[in-house]
Amino acid sequence: MKPTRAKKAPAKKAPAKRAPTPGPTSAAIFDLDRTLLSGASGPIISEALRDVGLLSSRRNPAEPLLFGLFNLIGENRPTMMVTRQMARLAKGWPVATVRAAAKAAAPVLVDRLLPFAGPLIDQHRAEGRRLVLATTTPIEFIRPFAEAIGFDDVIATTFGVTDGAFDGSIDGEFVWGRGKARAVRAWADGAGIDLAASYAYSDSYFDVPLLSSVGSPHAVNPDPRLVGIAALRRWPILWLDVPPGVAKFAGIELQQAILTLARPELVPWARFRIYGDKRVPAVGPAIIVGNHRSYFDPFAIGMMLAKRGRPVRFLGKKEVFDAPVLGDLAKIAGGIRVDRGTGSDEPLAAAEEALRCGEMVAVMPEGTIPRGAEFFNPVLKGRWGAARLAHATRAPVIPVGLWGTERVWPRSSKVPFLQNIMNPPTVTIRVGPPVELGYEDLAEDTERIMSAIAKLLPPSARRPFEPTPQELAATYPSGKIPAARDAEHEAGRRPGTD
Repeated sequence: MKPTRAKKAPAKKAPAKRAPTPGPTSAAIFDLDRTLLSGASGPIISEALRDVGLLSSRRNPAEPLLFGLFNLIGENRPTMMVTRQMARLAKGWPVATVRAAAKAAAPVLVDRLLPFAGPLIDQHRAEGRRLVLATTTPIEFIRPFAEAIGFDDVIATTFGVTDGAFDGSIDGEFVWGRGKARAVRAWADGAGIDLAASYAYSDSYFDVPLLSSVGSPHAVNPDPRLVGIAALRRWPILWLDVPPGVAKFAGIELQQAILTLARPELVPWARFRIYGDKRVPAVGPAIIVGNHRSYFDPFAIGMMLAKRGRPVRFLGKKEVFDAPVLGDLAKIAGGIRVDRGTGSDEPLAAAEEALRCGEMVAVMPEGTIPRGAEFFNPVLKGRWGAARLAHATRAPVIPVGLWGTERVWPRSSKVPFLQNIMNPPTVTIRVGPPVELGYEDLAEDTERIMSAIAKLLPPSARRPFEPTPQELAATYPSGKIPAARDAEHEAGRRPGTD
C-alpha cells in the first residue's frame, strides 16, 4: 500500500481591506447671535471677562446702547466696527485667562439657547451632517459653548497670539459678511464638504453671501432687510423660539396678536365667567385638558389663556386643519394636526417636543364632541393621549371644565349663533389644580384626568339627564337624530346606562 499523503491545507486568504468609511459630505452651518440665541452673546462674555479681571468693572456707557441696538435690529456696521477693534483692546490678554472666562460663560450661553434650536441641531446630527458654528465672535471666547452644544467645528474670528497672549492682530479673516462666506468656503474645501448639499441659518442681511453659498439657506429671526431678500428668493423663514411652522410678523407670533383681541367685550354674543385662570403656569410646560361640548371650546379656552398672556399649541382634528382659511390659520398659529385614522404617533411627538421646549399644549381628551345620549353622560370618557404626554414629559396636567359653549355654537350649526347679542348665553370656564397622576398606568391616569375635569362642571352635569329630542338633535352635525338613535330615545333608554 502506498502511504497516504496528508492533504495540504489551503492557504489562508488575507482579509480584504475595508474601504474607509466616508465622513459627512454636507453640513449644517449656524450663526450665533439672534439665530441660536435670542440676542447678543456679548454681554454675557463681557461679564465673564470682568469676573477674571480682563475688563474694567466700570462699564462703558455706550456698551448697553450698542448691544440694545444689536438686539433690536440685528447686525449693523457700528457694532461690527466695535467688534473688529476688540482685537486691539484684547492685546496683552493671556489666552489661558480668556479661556477660563469663556468656560465660565459657556453654561450661561447654553441656557440662552432658543428652545427649538436644540431639536433642529439634533435633527441635522441624526441625518449625518457636520455641525458648524460660524460666528464673528472670537473663537477663544466661544469654543467652550460650541463644545457644550456638540458642534463639530467652529469658524470664527481668530486673534493673533504671541508668547501666550493676544498681540492685537486678527489672524486670517474677520469672520463677518463676505469674510464669513470666504471662511466657510475655505473650511468646506479643506473638510470635503459639498456646500450645495448643505444648510445654513442666520438672522443677518450681512450673511446673505453665506446663505447664498449653500443649497438650503434659512433666514432665522431675520432682520428687516433679510426678510425682503428671503421673500424674493423664497428662502424659508424660521423662528427658533416657537414650534416649526408658527408664523411671526414683525417679531410677534400670530397667536399672541390674537390673544390681545380675545376680550369679552369684543364677543357680544356670549358672556364669560372665568374662574381659577391663575392656576395656569405663567411659564414652563403645561398640558391643558378640557371637556368637549362645542366647536366654540378652543375659543373659550383661548379667552381664559388670554388672561395669562400665553399661547398654546392645540391638538386638533385633521378636518379643522384641512378646511380652507381656518386650517391655514390653525397651522400658522401653532396647532398640531391629528389624523386618528392613520394611527400615527407624529402629533404626540410634536406635542411632546413642544412641552420639552417649555410650551403649553391643549388637548380635548374626548377626541371629538360626543353625540346623542353620550353628550349628556355624566361620566366623561377620554383617550389616553394627554396621559401619555404627561408620562413622557412630567408636565403638569391642568384640567378645565367648560359649560355653556354648546349654546353659543352647537354641533348642529355650521356657524356660531352671532345673533344672540340681546340675550347672550353664559359660558363658564373653570380651571382646576394640577391633576395628581400615578405615572404607571395610562388608563388609570386618563380616568383621573377625566374625573378632575368632571368635578369642575356644575352639579347638573354630574347627574343622569333625560334630553329632549331637540337637545339630542343639537348634538349631531346634521341637526337630525339618526333613525337608530331615535328609536333608542323613544324606547326610553336612559343615556349613560349602556
